[in-house]
Amino acid sequence: MMNRRLFAQAGALAAFALLVPAALAQTAAARNRLVIQMSDNDQAKWNLALNNAKNVQDDVGAANVDIEIVAYGPGINMIKLESPVAGRVADAMKAGIKVIACENTMKAQKITKDDMTPNISYVPAGVTEIMKKQAQGWAYVRP
Repeated sequence: MMNRRLFAQAGALAAFALLVPAALAQTAAARNRLVIQMSDNDQAKWNLALNNAKNVQDDVGAANVDIEIVAYGPGINMIKLESPVAGRVADAMKAGIKVIACENTMKAQKITKDDMTPNISYVPAGVTEIMKKQAQGWAYVRP
């Protein structure tokens, strides 16, 4: 009886020892996710945010990270066609960084999609998008 119990405990311990490294490897391999808040109409802050996003891609590998830049409030102006950072925003999107505009802000400022840099994405509310991403475990940065 004692030998069976010890044998069962040893078997359970061995199974646990095999599962732990696999679980740790899965955690280590979990995809990196970063959401960046941009609510400032400030070219320097946008350049900083775009630099941050590129640096993260360079550090962990662009294929290993999802990055979203969410623009709302005054920050929406920096993703318009005529913005001083529009070229950098377009380059960031080509590099796989998702740039998102808040439709609430656009409506309040009477901005249309035709005013915006092509290929950006849209959400009903920028703050809500950031909140949802954080609830899903995304890292959050506000330059």
